[in-house]
Amino acid sequence: MTNDIGKRLADLREASGLTQTELARKLRTTQSAIARLESGTQNISTETLKKISKALGRNVLTLSPGSMSLTIEGGKKLTGTIETNTSKNGAVALLCASLLNRGRTTLRRMPRIEEVHRIIEVLQSIGVNVSWEGGDVVLTPPRRFDLGAIDKEAAARTRSVIMFIGSLMHYLDSFSLPQSGGCKLGSRTVRPHFYALEHFGVKIDTTDDAFEVSVSSVQTRRNKDREVVLYESGDTVTENALLAAALTPATTVIKYASANYMVQEVCAFLAKAGVGIEGVGTTTLTVTGLAELDVDIEYTLSEDPTDSMFFLAAAILTNSSITITRAPIEFLELELLVLEKMGFKYERSKVYLSDNGLTKLVDLKTKPSKLVAPPEKVHSRPYPGLNADNLPFFAVIATQAEGQTLIHDWMYEKRALYFTELDKLGGDTLLADPHRIYINGRTPLKGAELVCPPALRPATILLIAMLGASGHSVLRNIYSINRGYEKLVERLSSLGADIKYLEEF
Repeated sequence: MTNDIGKRLADLREASGLTQTELARKLRTTQSAIARLESGTQNISTETLKKISKALGRNVLTLSPGSMSLTIEGGKKLTGTIETNTSKNGAVALLCASLLNRGRTTLRRMPRIEEVHRIIEVLQSIGVNVSWEGGDVVLTPPRRFDLGAIDKEAAARTRSVIMFIGSLMHYLDSFSLPQSGGCKLGSRTVRPHFYALEHFGVKIDTTDDAFEVSVSSVQTRRNKDREVVLYESGDTVTENALLAAALTPATTVIKYASANYMVQEVCAFLAKAGVGIEGVGTTTLTVTGLAELDVDIEYTLSEDPTDSMFFLAAAILTNSSITITRAPIEFLELELLVLEKMGFKYERSKVYLSDNGLTKLVDLKTKPSKLVAPPEKVHSRPYPGLNADNLPFFAVIATQAEGQTLIHDWMYEKRALYFTELDKLGGDTLLADPHRIYINGRTPLKGAELVCPPALRPATILLIAMLGASGHSVLRNIYSINRGYEKLVERLSSLGADIKYLEEF
């Protein structure tokens, strides 16, 4: 129990951006005392837990392991400016990509979110030295990776660990990875990864709880140009293929690649490391790999379109005027067009570049708008279509649009089912099948007490609905939201939302 609380304390401290010394100063104790608490070598009293929770602004101990709850007084207008955070999906992909480098990798503006903490725990368990320097993460690999010591619990809580295969295949002839988890969104097959990596001499066998990976000899997989046709135009599949090609000293052509924002992020990172990549932003990538990668790399992460979309939806549900800065416009254009056709009004600035020199950004100013249902069904498509992670936001937005909206979530079997939770807040939905849901608007939303679904985007739309609902709401077990959004409560509070962590002891 003490170990669990200590681990949770470390997570919350890091998420708050505090060092052990800074937390110790707040508690009027020593850094070594905080270190003992986090390592689980010192017992913690209830009074100490209360003091720590107050210092961090959130509960260290909750009613169930890993849970945390929110209380919201809805119906408050939002005002002010919010900056778009860097992306979860880009961050975890780059952490996996750092395994390619034998030198030091510095990733700037790393989001302090659960998904990042879990990947870092896995990296540390196999020998990678990881340190936070302010908002940056510095990674230095060991001479040899120790997969026998891998943190199975952390690995099982994120699907992103499957991208370790594309990097570790260059250094290990065989290894085992725990079967990965993450959002519960139906059958998300990993077979396309197997089909992509077999072009590089990788064989993957599955057991009940692991991926058993074996790699053919170096000579077999090197010095051979190849063409890889992806079985599925998926984001992590494309990233895995990119990592495999990056240290294969030949030309690899990847066809039917995803061109989504996190894939472009990996391409920008690899290009900075010296890997030749042509076709970024298209569905055909030509990669000229390196024989080795042993350099000091510094890379600044790019902004997250789903973070911008969250605040767009929050502004719409609360009928508010706010400014969202650093929005990656090329990954929001279609979403904004659909919203325009629904009657949404906003202003946008001139385009400027992100720190990576690739991603185009704008500032968006929302205006109170009267919405109508879109003229066509709303559905996602691979980039440059409407992003699958942004699709759920249209479900909650549709509750405030006159008429009937059809949301077609063809990618995931279970996600549309989660959208029916909006009914508990006053929404009017009709589930047609596991992929299609009709939403009738405009309906007034009212506060309620709900438990977060075990999936990131469906959980966030309940939070957004509660911000727009009249009265008091409680949202329990927000771990799934913390997987992808950093300091969301604090950021919403800065805009005037009445939202707090729920005191549970």
